[in-house]
Amino acid sequence: MGTRDFIPMKIAILTVSDTRTLANDKSGQVLVDRLQKAGHILADRAIVKDDIEAIQTQVKQWIADISVDVVISTGGTGFTGRDVTPEAMMPLFEKQMDGFSWLFHKISFEKIGTSTIQSRATGGVAGATYIFCIPGSSGACKDAWDGIFASQLDYRHMPCNFVEIMPRLDEHLKRQKLQR
Repeated sequence: MGTRDFIPMKIAILTVSDTRTLANDKSGQVLVDRLQKAGHILADRAIVKDDIEAIQTQVKQWIADISVDVVISTGGTGFTGRDVTPEAMMPLFEKQMDGFSWLFHKISFEKIGTSTIQSRATGGVAGATYIFCIPGSSGACKDAWDGIFASQLDYRHMPCNFVEIMPRLDEHLKRQKLQR
């Protein structure tokens, strides 16, 4: 079997927070640094308040944008009153990715033990765009990138990866988003 060439993904980073700015958004910056080091393209970056409508407005724009393949959000996955990222994202999903949550928690458990249950990390697909919601700590962002995204967003990863199935994500709808 021959080797595959790397295909850079166009990734948007969303930080969900009532308090963070670009200047102090360590978690978002961890993701930006890692995706760029891996050779991917930062398609966009935004910070929105912990508000369902604000989150959905931004993510819907990225779902409709042909220059965004992946959305990774950080923050708002806990249980406090302001944590609403899963409630905002899950209604947008055409398909939920249960395995992402399971694997994130497995990786997280190895680092922080049972405290991982305080996260509602989730993932799904909408409009031929992968969407992932991870906790707002920089450690969680490192764990998600290093343990999941680094391999699944790399076309060279075998036996399978997210990149190779992208052209078929919306084949039943016959949209043209993924024409490269």
